[in-house]
Amino acid sequence: MTISYKQRLFFYFVVIFTVFAGGVFFFEQSRERHYKTVALEERLDACAAFVDAALQRSTDVESPEAMPTASLLALLPATVRLTILDLQGRVLFDNAVTEPARMENHARRPEIVAARETGKGRDIRISASNHREYLYYAKQYSRYYIRVALPYDIQLRRFLQADRLFLYYLAALFAVVLCIMNIVAGRFGKSIKQLRDFTLSIEHPGVRGVRPPPFPPDELGEIGAKIAEHYRTLEESRKVIVLEREKLLQHVHSSEEGICFFSATHAVEFYNGLFIQYLNTITDTAGIDPAGILTDPAFAPINAFLQHREPPDSYFETQIDRQGKIFTVRINVFDDAGFEISINDVTTPEKTRRLKQEMTGNITHELRTPVTGIRGCLETILEHPLSPEKRDYFIRRAYHQVLALSELIRDMSLITKMEGAPQSFRLEAVGVRALLDDLKNDLEIPLREKQIDLTYSVADGVVVKGNRNLLYAVFRNLTDNVIRYAGSAVTVSVQMYREDQDFYYFSYADNGPGIPDEQHLNRLFERFYRISEGRTRDTGGSGLGLSIVKNAVAFHKGTIVAKNKAGGGLEFLFTLQKKGG
Repeated sequence: MTISYKQRLFFYFVVIFTVFAGGVFFFEQSRERHYKTVALEERLDACAAFVDAALQRSTDVESPEAMPTASLLALLPATVRLTILDLQGRVLFDNAVTEPARMENHARRPEIVAARETGKGRDIRISASNHREYLYYAKQYSRYYIRVALPYDIQLRRFLQADRLFLYYLAALFAVVLCIMNIVAGRFGKSIKQLRDFTLSIEHPGVRGVRPPPFPPDELGEIGAKIAEHYRTLEESRKVIVLEREKLLQHVHSSEEGICFFSATHAVEFYNGLFIQYLNTITDTAGIDPAGILTDPAFAPINAFLQHREPPDSYFETQIDRQGKIFTVRINVFDDAGFEISINDVTTPEKTRRLKQEMTGNITHELRTPVTGIRGCLETILEHPLSPEKRDYFIRRAYHQVLALSELIRDMSLITKMEGAPQSFRLEAVGVRALLDDLKNDLEIPLREKQIDLTYSVADGVVVKGNRNLLYAVFRNLTDNVIRYAGSAVTVSVQMYREDQDFYYFSYADNGPGIPDEQHLNRLFERFYRISEGRTRDTGGSGLGLSIVKNAVAFHKGTIVAKNKAGGGLEFLFTLQKKGG
């Protein structure tokens, strides 16, 4: 059972006041008893003095017959017992005994011993001669002891007993003080109880926004009001922290990087699902324990940083290549020695960066060739005397290099436009068969020179809603690729072999030599990729034709793949969306 603060305080008050009142009562009782005893002793002392005065007139004190017994007893109250003893303790006279000479020596009686030492003494005991209880008072004189005794009966006891009026007064005062103590304890207890109830209510799970009670205008009330004020401040701060924490958790869960928070003792505090996914991709064993990152050999640089870190070092970053992917791993150490580890899949941006770097090198390389050729031709014409035929030859060579440079710039501009501003291309209904007719007419001369037979099996009703120039570029670049690399006496076949609700399916195939090394097939559509660098230089071309084809097909929501035909030659399979790009 729990004792309330009011009960405890009231109990302390009662104990303190009881001890105080009890001390006062017993002190007063003992003093009053002492005063009554002293008064009684004074009366007995007066009796002894009367007896001594009478004895002084007697000639022979040691003879009982010579003592004035009648006159002595007349001086004393009837209840007084008078005993006269010599200095050796022999009883000379005792009015309560008929033969005092037969009484034993009283030298060792307590009151006689005290009288011998201090001149007077007293004692309460039962008499050995008549077996009655007496209050004895003895006083020593020059020749004898005079002992006066009163029966220690009820009347004497009542006389020596302290007055009970003070006890009644003290009991009434005690009751009044108890009531006052109860009221005071209640006032103190009420403040404490209000503060306790308020504290318990705000600590109860699920209870928020508790209004504090009206505290009394005293010191405890001020303390309670301050606690309530601090509670309101903490409650507002808690709401802000909870809101910010929810935002942070939502951000972490929706983040595109894996994040895990660790305490200063390397205990896992929080992580998102992407962290586990990346961790299982990098490590050799699958698991769901994020703490595995601190022991796996793949993250040795991270562990080395944590073990050998010296303040103020708080950041470390490294890259890990695993399973064909590139991951950036970062660690941030906080002020409390806790830390955060984040894993980010940078495969796409890293490949893009490398591709841009490679593309920049390729562009530089591709531009250098025609520019160098043009410069060489012009320097030859300007610095050397040439015949008209030679001069015309170098001018024509420079002209062809300018055409190659112009073609390269045009193709680069087309690819950039398809990737950066596809909305700038105008869409229209394009008949594929009419497009192939125009292509065949445009390439009639180079096709005849290479003895290439271009055939196509496409119905007149095959219409694609797209950009005519881009669709033309698809078939034109594929045909240019055949003219440059397939050799002579080659047959090219274009056919639409399937259609569904959304797409047309096309096959563009030749019966040329194909690509013997099939590892080049997946890279044919890369910019400036060349199977044979020397052969490409001889045959011309910007190196962007098939890249334009892939981007143009993608613009029309299609896909394209290249493969070697079973009977020889190269085949491109691609789709074009019917409803436009």
